[in-house]
Amino acid sequence: MRASDFDYELPESLIAQRPLDERSAGRMLVVDRRSGTWTDALFRDLPDHVGRGDCLVVNNSRVLAARLVGRRRPVAGGPPGAVAEILVLEPAAPGACSWKALVRPGRRLPPGARVDLGGPEAVVTDRLEDGLRIVRFPGLDGVGVRRLLEERGRVPLPPYIRRKDDSADRERYQTVFARAGGSVAAPTAGLHFDESLVDAVRARGAEFAEITLHVGLGTFRPVSTERIENHAMHSERFEIAAAAAAAVSAASRTVAIGTTSVRALEAAAAQAGGAVGPTAGSTDLFITPGFRFRAVEGLLTNFHLPRSTLLMLVAAFAGRELMLDAYAHAAAEKYRFYSYGDCMLIV
Repeated sequence: MRASDFDYELPESLIAQRPLDERSAGRMLVVDRRSGTWTDALFRDLPDHVGRGDCLVVNNSRVLAARLVGRRRPVAGGPPGAVAEILVLEPAAPGACSWKALVRPGRRLPPGARVDLGGPEAVVTDRLEDGLRIVRFPGLDGVGVRRLLEERGRVPLPPYIRRKDDSADRERYQTVFARAGGSVAAPTAGLHFDESLVDAVRARGAEFAEITLHVGLGTFRPVSTERIENHAMHSERFEIAAAAAAAVSAASRTVAIGTTSVRALEAAAAQAGGAVGPTAGSTDLFITPGFRFRAVEGLLTNFHLPRSTLLMLVAAFAGRELMLDAYAHAAAEKYRFYSYGDCMLIV
């Protein structure tokens, strides 16, 4: 298939720039993939659509305040350096004290460049083929780097949110399930839940299972090839503990909360030949139409960018034409799109 098969028109005014005052106050488009129909609803109606035997699988990854802003160290005797940004992604290797990162401006931060972070310093040590840099923080180990991010880092809001992050984003760009730090973008379907909504779901007899998938660079990368099979999918670290695997195996229906949960569950199922078992590792699974789903029977997801791997995954689950028609309806009804926007329940 072609990337253009997953294109659609969206007025920029529908891209949510801020979260709603209440997490669970958003709208929810309920799509029945068997009948090819949908119903406009509110996210607060979710308990009406789940019940005993359902297992809602949530991603408990926590977003790192991974964007560091500083100034390039000037050459000897030169003027003060210009502003530089470093988006810390992940360790360059297990146990390493060097990190993969995106930098800006890229052309002015070659290997050897140093960035003053207001005390600590970052040193660019290498450039990778995909434009990433390897960055070292002299004097800091892994714990020290994470402390640096907590103290000085800024929330890495997606580029389509055209404003600076503020103090509210530190709380609202995390889900209520967030525990394991490691993501550079939120698993956004989980942003709709608050504690009262979680309790209401449990009161219906459904249960939650927590898995971890750390959202990485691929969230920011569009599909750059017209033939989607030529796209190189990014790899992301994930873990499914024994308790979560047991809950999924015992469920009569598994509802993935977000595309990240889908990738983790389907990667684990593929490795085990069908059943979801305890798993830890990384996955570069690229789910496109024609994919055979083994683990997921329902999906709660936000609305995704045109030509994105996330939209392709949703189209694989529910059908491309149905999804594009549902997206057109959502746009016509002025749903809010993307990370801080409304959501869709596909059953």
